[in-house]
Amino acid sequence: MIRSERSLLSGGETVPAADGHGERRRVLLVATRSPHKLGELRTLLHLPDTLLVSLEDAGIVEEAPEDGSTFDQNAAFKARYYAALSGLATLADDSGIEVDSLGGGPGVRTRRFAGERATDEENNAKMLAQLAGLPPDRRTARYRCTLALVEPVGPADERGVTIRRGTFEGRIAASPRGTGGFGYDPIFEPLTERPGGRTVGLFTPEEKDRVSHRAQAARAMRRVLRARGY
Repeated sequence: MIRSERSLLSGGETVPAADGHGERRRVLLVATRSPHKLGELRTLLHLPDTLLVSLEDAGIVEEAPEDGSTFDQNAAFKARYYAALSGLATLADDSGIEVDSLGGGPGVRTRRFAGERATDEENNAKMLAQLAGLPPDRRTARYRCTLALVEPVGPADERGVTIRRGTFEGRIAASPRGTGGFGYDPIFEPLTERPGGRTVGLFTPEEKDRVSHRAQAARAMRRVLRARGY
């Protein structure tokens, strides 16, 4: 539907509602190509009067560089980049994991920890290898998430960026457990679990949505978006 209405989308904020009664919905571009992440943010933000669309939905093929040194920098740059490109209000996410024994790494290189095209399994295997033999108190880590919102008003260099953050404290497990979630979830034990207890890979989606870094950031951003009429 979105690609066929590209001219309307590029005009800004609304598309016709699906019910055919002439009502219009605001559009929020989510700067992702991941159906998983788009679905997760749709659930977490819970904006029934707003249509959330992905880069694929909007027909955007360009890639924003992610060369910042912090999650905030990357999220803000992506939000500005895709808002300028699309003419839409844009929400961008940058998130990752920081491990204390790795000096806070991999941080912004979380997805590329084991290489530019590394799979989740390869990233997890490298993490476990680098922490091999360390006791639980030296395996502390945290997931971080930054959400950045840009609304396309005025010249690009004058656009304000609204930032909201979430942090999820835990530790790296000694071995993978569970197949739920994605990324490092099978080897991430929340601090609320004992060492050797459940990883996020064993959480239900509902459990994860109550405590995750992205859920915390999304709840804070939802208040901003609702206050602005989304």
